Amino acid sequence: MTTTEPDPAIPQRNILLRISYDGTHFHGWQKQLRHGQESFRTVQGEIEQALALLHKHPVELFGSGRTDAGVHACGQAAHFFTDIARIKPESFIPALNSALPKDVRIMEAVHVSDNLHARFSARSRTYRYFIHCGKTAFAHQLPYCWHIRREPNINLLNKMASVLSGELDCTTFSAAGDQSKSKSRYIYSAHFFTDREFLVFEISANAFLWRMVRSITGTLLHYEQQNGTKEDFEAVLRSKDRRNARETAPPQGLFLWSIEYPQQLLTP
Repeated sequence: MTTTEPDPAIPQRNILLRISYDGTHFHGWQKQLRHGQESFRTVQGEIEQALALLHKHPVELFGSGRTDAGVHACGQAAHFFTDIARIKPESFIPALNSALPKDVRIMEAVHVSDNLHARFSARSRTYRYFIHCGKTAFAHQLPYCWHIRREPNINLLNKMASVLSGELDCTTFSAAGDQSKSKSRYIYSAHFFTDREFLVFEISANAFLWRMVRSITGTLLHYEQQNGTKEDFEAVLRSKDRRNARETAPPQGLFLWSIEYPQQLLTP
C-alpha cells in the first residue's frame, strides 16, 4: 500500500460508525502497542487497518469506550475524520466491511458534527448481559451467554437491581487495577427481563468502571441464590468494599448494546 499524507486542502468530515463485533477472538477493543507494533488482536486495530487501506494513510479511530477480551458489541460507536471528499458516509459501510474480518461489521456510518467525540460526547451507554438458565444450552449459544444450571427468581433480581438508580459510588463493583479517578457513576436504569430462553440484564449509565457490569451481574445472582433482600444488596453497594462483591460474571455473556448522543451533535 502506498502511503500518502492527508491533503490539508480537503475539508475533513467527522464520520460516526456503529460497529458490531464478536469478541471471542479479540483482546478487547482498545489497540495495544508494544515497540510501535500491536501486540494483540483488537477491534480498534482491525478497523484502523481497514481505514488506512481505504485512505492510503493512517487514520485514528476514537471509540466510545473499551470492552474487555471476550466481550461482544451490537452497538459500539467510534468516530474518525476523513479527507476523502468523493465518498458518501453510507458508502463507508461496504468499503470498510470488504476490508474487515468477518467478526467485525460496520452497521452504520453517518456524517456528524465536528464537535462530536465518540467517548466524551456520549450521553449514555447500555449493556446487556445474556444468561442461559437451567437446561443445556446449544453449542452455538455458549460463546454468547453465561450458562447456569438453575432458574433464578427474576422478581427478586429486579427488586435488588432497583437499588441501581441515580448518582452512585460504585467502588464495590470496581476491579483491581481500575484507574478511574472517580468511582461515581450515574445509572439511568437496571433491570432483568426474559428474551426467549435467555434471562437478560440490561443496564444504562453515563459511563462504567472496568468490569463493573460483570461484577454487578455476578453479585446480583449470588445474593438472589442466597435469598438476599433489596436491603442486603443496598448494603453491599454502600459498603464501597470490593470484597463484598461476588463472582464476576464471565465475559462472553456481555454485549455493548448501544450508545446515545445528544441529537444536536448527530448532524454536521
